[in-house]
Amino acid sequence: MEKISILGSTSGPKKILALGAHADDIEIGCGGTLLRLLDEDPALEVVWVVFSASGERRSEAVLSANMFLEKAVRKEIVLKEFRDGYFPYGGSEIKNFFEELKRKHSPELVLTHFRHDLHQDHRMVCELTWNTFRDHLILEYEIVKYDGDLGVPNFFVHLPQSVVTRKIASIERCFSSQKDKSWFSADTFSSIMRLRGVESSSPSKYAEAFYGRKLVF
Repeated sequence: MEKISILGSTSGPKKILALGAHADDIEIGCGGTLLRLLDEDPALEVVWVVFSASGERRSEAVLSANMFLEKAVRKEIVLKEFRDGYFPYGGSEIKNFFEELKRKHSPELVLTHFRHDLHQDHRMVCELTWNTFRDHLILEYEIVKYDGDLGVPNFFVHLPQSVVTRKIASIERCFSSQKDKSWFSADTFSSIMRLRGVESSSPSKYAEAFYGRKLVF
């Protein structure tokens, strides 16, 4: 397998745009990757966007984003309140918000949902990501769920055991409202990273997986 640097070797500040439909999506899908990148690059700027976060979920999202972005040289946390489960029916408003993001930010890396995710909100965020950011590196992350929609990823980020532990502990600490959900458990989060670690021969045994649909050499 060929190994590459996501953000290249050029010096100076680099910006990541992380997009999640709901509170906890970014953390579950690519939280380990963000933690590793921030550990390794002290000059990273991160724009963290959650499209549906209100009430208790909003408070949880703020706590978690600040925890995951602790080492970022600059961070911007944007929380919207689009209606959970209804993104396709409010598409014009969400599209307008994406255009606003494009005017304000030109990131080196965009992290978004998997195109074939069976949750309609996730798919909408992915679709508008590609419609909006036409000349950027976009990696699509995955989220384990009841629907059974995992695919065959082609891009892997190896995670040290310490990062895996921090990721899971942070998710469990921040999202207490989700603890009664059958999927919300340390072994769920650990198992998918362990599986992707096997598929990518990770020295630590763990990895997060992505779908890199357009990569230019």
